[in-house]
Amino acid sequence: MRRTDRPIGIFDSGIGGLTVARQIMRRLPGESIVYFGDTARVPYGSKSDRTVRAFAWEDSLLLLSYDVKIIVAACNTVSAVALEELDRHLKIPVIGVIEPGAEAAVAATKNGRIGVIGTLATVHSRAYEKAVQSLNAAAVYSTSCPLFVPLVEEGWLEGDAPELIARKYLLPLMDQEIDTLILGCTHYPLLRPLLSNILGPGVTLIDSAEQIALGVETLLKERGELNPSPHGTRRFFVSDYPRNFEELGRRFLGEPVGEVAVAEPWKHIHPEASFE
Repeated sequence: MRRTDRPIGIFDSGIGGLTVARQIMRRLPGESIVYFGDTARVPYGSKSDRTVRAFAWEDSLLLLSYDVKIIVAACNTVSAVALEELDRHLKIPVIGVIEPGAEAAVAATKNGRIGVIGTLATVHSRAYEKAVQSLNAAAVYSTSCPLFVPLVEEGWLEGDAPELIARKYLLPLMDQEIDTLILGCTHYPLLRPLLSNILGPGVTLIDSAEQIALGVETLLKERGELNPSPHGTRRFFVSDYPRNFEELGRRFLGEPVGEVAVAEPWKHIHPEASFE
């Protein structure tokens, strides 16, 4: 018999994955959560594919040490370059953010012109483009927005400077007459009001987090692993500087994260993993 009280494991390169945790907690309040943010090595988006795969393995094995029943890679970069390898080797389900976002975008677009904003690694991987075009013949236009993450973490969500930066990033996509925009980084939902104001009501913004929460629920139901408890537990770990995570966490999670502990994922190395 499967143990339904095992937690859901979620990892990200830092704090942005809390937007995914927030939606999972909202949809599945009875599920326990173990979250790990690799704050010592953030950002992943500027690292090589080989390094990202190595970090993703270490993060996943750290979560497995807490007996999680499913792993959510709440990181667009990991989902783009390492998810297939994790899914192939791990014995529990692994869910990323690319496929849910692509599916929601294809369902939303009216004119078949979809934009994607994300980190350099996510955009260069063309993961969203491949995922969208495997579902539909829509045209996909992508641009990287490296300044968005520091803006969000500094709390600069509105004002002249964020708007100037956002307009510069979005202009090429607006010129392509997109009607749907995938927010291809877990930080970006916090910029939603700013982006919506620039793009106007004719462009639908896609946040993968809601779709991921639905996917987790569906998968756990299929496996008979939904926790019937009315209230799950929450545990948060980072690899460095927990105080900063505690202070920023409320902005991303929508509630206080409470005590945050330090964990060292580099102590969990897969002996058979190939990162070449």
